[in-house]
Amino acid sequence: MDFIELTVEAPRELADILVAELAEVGFDTFEDNDAGFCAYTTEEAFNPDAVEEIMARYSGIGDLNHSHRVITRQNWNAEWEKNFQPLIIAERVSVRAPFHSKPDNVDYDIVIMPRMSFGTGHHETTALMIENQLDVDHKGLRVLDMGTGTGILAIMAEMLGARQVLAVDTEPWTVENARDNAAENQCRTIECRLGGVETLANEAPFDLILANINRNVLLEDMHEYARLLPSGRPILFSGFYEEDLPKIQAEAAKHGLRYQRHRTLRSWVSAIFEKE
Repeated sequence: MDFIELTVEAPRELADILVAELAEVGFDTFEDNDAGFCAYTTEEAFNPDAVEEIMARYSGIGDLNHSHRVITRQNWNAEWEKNFQPLIIAERVSVRAPFHSKPDNVDYDIVIMPRMSFGTGHHETTALMIENQLDVDHKGLRVLDMGTGTGILAIMAEMLGARQVLAVDTEPWTVENARDNAAENQCRTIECRLGGVETLANEAPFDLILANINRNVLLEDMHEYARLLPSGRPILFSGFYEEDLPKIQAEAAKHGLRYQRHRTLRSWVSAIFEKE
């Protein structure tokens, strides 16, 4: 399977809007750069007419240019390696590739090779989720990681002491990538599963849920997250903008999920809720 790289040059305030729009038409991986961002999807899911419609709609707001190209799957790692830089989150967590040296003076060192999966830690939502994870006691917990991407949040959960982690994603290559990354980090408690919330029908409750997906999926599946969470247990959400937080709060409240607090980074949000 090959992939589409959409390169967008746009001012930051417009780029944030375009990322949200493109997420609605099949793009699931985004990387910021100084000129704007790059968005990725599979060649099969790529809808050029939908992209052109989005770009035309916002063309009068600011300087906006875009182009796309095909990246073969076998070339993805080479493309990524040329641009990936190691990252430190909250001065405690290192996120790096296998070809980077381990840094000194960090509590946790995560090695990630993302292939075509979302979640290197460089996107605001992933970094925010990890920061929130650092504030939540994981010791001995059974954790659900929905929309696992590279598996980075599941790996963080095990490193923080989770006894069992179920990492779920809807894309086969993503699940394969998450498994490989879990093995790279010598994880022993992580199960990677292909599917969506429908695969959780017979699952026992979880002590902690991590859901870094997007606004629409979170809203649609909120009732299932709530069903799987016992009273007094936390759930961490991300994948949406600050302006969408009231919608997330309202839907969560319908299902007994009480808002606790949130973090923001360049308009993105990660929020912590608790089951009443």
